[in-house]
Amino acid sequence: MQDMQNIRDAMKGKRITVIGAGISGASLAQLAARMGAAVFVSDARKIEPACTLDRFRSMNIRWEETGHTEKALDADCVVLSSGISPACFPVTEAKKRGIPVMGELDFIAPCLHGRIVGVTGSNGKSTTTCLIGHMLQRMGFSVAVTGNIGNPLGDAAFQPWDFIVAELSSFQLFWNHYLHCDVAIVTNLAPDHIDWHGSYEGYVESKGRILHTRRPDGWGIVQGRDIPALFRDLPVSRTLPLRWKDEGISGLPALFVDGEKECVTMARNDGEEPLFSFESLPLIGNHNVENGAMAAAAIRLLGIVPENMGSLFEGFKGLPHRCEFVACVRGVKYIDDSKGTNVASSATALSSIQGPKVVILGGQGKGEDYAPLADAVRRNATAAVVLGQEKEKIVSALRAAGFQ
Repeated sequence: MQDMQNIRDAMKGKRITVIGAGISGASLAQLAARMGAAVFVSDARKIEPACTLDRFRSMNIRWEETGHTEKALDADCVVLSSGISPACFPVTEAKKRGIPVMGELDFIAPCLHGRIVGVTGSNGKSTTTCLIGHMLQRMGFSVAVTGNIGNPLGDAAFQPWDFIVAELSSFQLFWNHYLHCDVAIVTNLAPDHIDWHGSYEGYVESKGRILHTRRPDGWGIVQGRDIPALFRDLPVSRTLPLRWKDEGISGLPALFVDGEKECVTMARNDGEEPLFSFESLPLIGNHNVENGAMAAAAIRLLGIVPENMGSLFEGFKGLPHRCEFVACVRGVKYIDDSKGTNVASSATALSSIQGPKVVILGGQGKGEDYAPLADAVRRNATAAVVLGQEKEKIVSALRAAGFQ
């Protein structure tokens, strides 16, 4: 491939340090080695699994682990894997010394071939990413479903994809300048990763970069309620807001979810177009209807006109532990939502699933306020079983909300 040869010519002899040797960092290091660079990997922890080091040895990639040293700064460029903080030693010291620092997305962007759909958000991004990939694959396109979903973006480089559907985290987007999406999706916004970003506003700003760095002719899809936070004083153009029709909000363009008629339509200047009915979506909960609506809208905004949008959902089983139906025993449905690891996602799941509910709560905390979760339990559940290290805080919040 000529592009790879041109990049190899440009990278030959360059000293690249990759910070972080997790899934994305290991992929970055191997990509840089394939480009012809001299690669050094630095990780603050022990590098695991052992097969990662076997691959490094086979590609002449050097490394250090359990701490960053001066060796990491013997570089022409420092490249950051997903989750590396701007406050960590290699980043701050590289900037002091005038060594270029580059995020994962910027490093990979020139190596990607295919139209790009980027998906971010506080909740629902993995389901939406996989659903879009599933729909495109059912239509016969070659698709890479990649990114912060466990399949590193670097592994998709230098392959002739029709489409690349990438889940992108706020950490990755913080550094992004050069990855330009054809369709950019922000599924929703809720407080998360405040410790990393320093504030909720900083977190939202990173999420919003997916919209502000998209292609000039690209489209955005967002929650209507999130537009003020994502755009602030910037003009809103080529952006499709998702709205529920019972909110009583009109206007074009828009992605309308009609709870009464149980259907989703897309409205643009040339009129309103039906996309699918709720019954065609094999997922549980209104929040998944929103995920499906954004996925279907992305297909249309790519210029694809399927004969039956709803049929493209067939065969999609959803992701493990995300409102996953487990069994029905004596008329009681059991649903596994153990991937609901923050207050917003758990509260949304409770309000989205119809019928009386008994909820099991627990796990490790993130320092969040449990009051919104307690209010959701009070409004949507008949009983709660509370366990784990956060049980006292959750019980306290439930009692304060009047749930006994």
